[in-house]
Amino acid sequence: MGEFGILSLVPPLLAITLAITTRRIILSLFVSIWFGGVIYTGGLGVGQTFNWIVEAIIADDGFHAEILVFTLLLGSGVALIWRLGGAIAIQEVASKRLETRRKVGVVAWLLGIVLFFDDYANTAIIGNTMRETSDRVNISREKLSYIVDSTAAPVATIGISGWVAFQLSMIDEAFSNIEAEASVQTPDVFTVYLESIPYNAYAILAIVMVGIIVVTQRDYGEMLTAERRAWETGKVNDDDADPLQEVDGHLSDPITDRPMLRTFLLPIVVLIAVTIGSALRTGYGGQSVLESLLAGEFAAFVQTTTTIAGNGSWTTALVWGSFAMVATAFTIGIVYDLCTADEGVDAVLEGFELMLTAVTILILAWSISTVADALGTGAYVATLVEGTIPVTVFPVAVFITATFISFTMGSSWATMSLLTPVALSVAFDLTGGFGLAPAIVGAVFSGAIFGDHTSPISDTTVLSSTFTGADLIDHVRTQAYYATTVATVVVVCYLLYGFFGVSPLVFLPVGVVLLVGLVYGLSEFDANRRGIDVGAVRRDVDLVEQDADSDHGKSPEGSD
Repeated sequence: MGEFGILSLVPPLLAITLAITTRRIILSLFVSIWFGGVIYTGGLGVGQTFNWIVEAIIADDGFHAEILVFTLLLGSGVALIWRLGGAIAIQEVASKRLETRRKVGVVAWLLGIVLFFDDYANTAIIGNTMRETSDRVNISREKLSYIVDSTAAPVATIGISGWVAFQLSMIDEAFSNIEAEASVQTPDVFTVYLESIPYNAYAILAIVMVGIIVVTQRDYGEMLTAERRAWETGKVNDDDADPLQEVDGHLSDPITDRPMLRTFLLPIVVLIAVTIGSALRTGYGGQSVLESLLAGEFAAFVQTTTTIAGNGSWTTALVWGSFAMVATAFTIGIVYDLCTADEGVDAVLEGFELMLTAVTILILAWSISTVADALGTGAYVATLVEGTIPVTVFPVAVFITATFISFTMGSSWATMSLLTPVALSVAFDLTGGFGLAPAIVGAVFSGAIFGDHTSPISDTTVLSSTFTGADLIDHVRTQAYYATTVATVVVVCYLLYGFFGVSPLVFLPVGVVLLVGLVYGLSEFDANRRGIDVGAVRRDVDLVEQDADSDHGKSPEGSD
């Protein structure tokens, strides 16, 4: 597994470097996979390259294949809603209620928190729902992608979702290994998972960070550049951008004479309802949820509900839900005589075409992860720090290690599966007990999500860009500033815990205060560096907010 040593880092790092420098993500990924094939075989590696690509498609008992089907069906659903005038109807309603950039941003943030059940569905629903509305108030696609991406995996990892079963299985595997080797009684897996949630500092603070940004309307780094471009010129994407999904340019003209809100809302509601219902149905194993609740056993109720949700086949449920969405939109078109059957089929096929670029990138990104697994990238990085770190900084070391593995592999789940057993085993060796276990689990999950947020070869990064219609590299470059800010605060929190024993009840509020201070300080510094009069901008913002509240026809406020 680790026989390739430092060479195992070359393919993923090459993919990331080429993608950022050339902006040709598909070519960069394929070249890097091929390079991995050369390293792995010692020859041309062409055959191995395509073996890895095929393996990536059918991996994990069809998990990836189901995600591809879900993505294509979502594209068809979007195309049908667009064709039937649903986007126009939602724009008309939103223009009366969401008349400022701040309100649009807050609604997108809150939707991201509410749709906690799956990160993929989260990105798809919010990206498609809020894209036209955010365009209307000149929010950059980069900003919308950031909001969507930073409320997808972070929310899913601490809520009742498909992540739960996976995370529990990783902890259980680690405890089983320790129990076999040390012959000790391990703690309850579910209890450790619950205790680890407050230590998942990156997920919690990333969600808070989005709220700070959308409420204060303060930006810095390349996001400030993107927001000023969008506000001053109306260009929601940069001139050089290559959006992964651009509805206007790839689909037929929408029906404008009879836009009905139901053509937008009903398919979305059906998608959510069928997805959640199907997941709970597949996860139900006879657990008595109602009995626990009636008996007043709240802890048992939470555990049972979480178990059902965690055991559910969320990817299968997403396929069923997206198909139900397409069927619903198709039926609406026929029943209300908005389109013929042939026109509906044409829209479905246009939706497939709309998603081809995203599907291609997903396959190649998964293939890079397969290459990294074959070359032992994750295991190599993990062994570099194993047994060499003192206990006081061990949570920070685990966080940084998880970050690097996730960044190079483009997969938070692969990172969790590789690092959780190793990190918990080392923590047990360092302390001789399990007191450090919740913090280490939280650090693994935090680093895995942070690395995923900053990697252009991450599937959730790709999907966030896809459903918001943003350029992938632009999304990564702008989000990196905010993600890194949160990660820096997370390191401070873990150091407070490691050196002084500060609990999450204290270091999380401290982290929030630090984030607020950093956002204000960095936005002021960046604005001054660029010669922007922040005071004048804030006065303009306040005036436009007042005008918008009293008259929906006024322009939205400017960006810091």
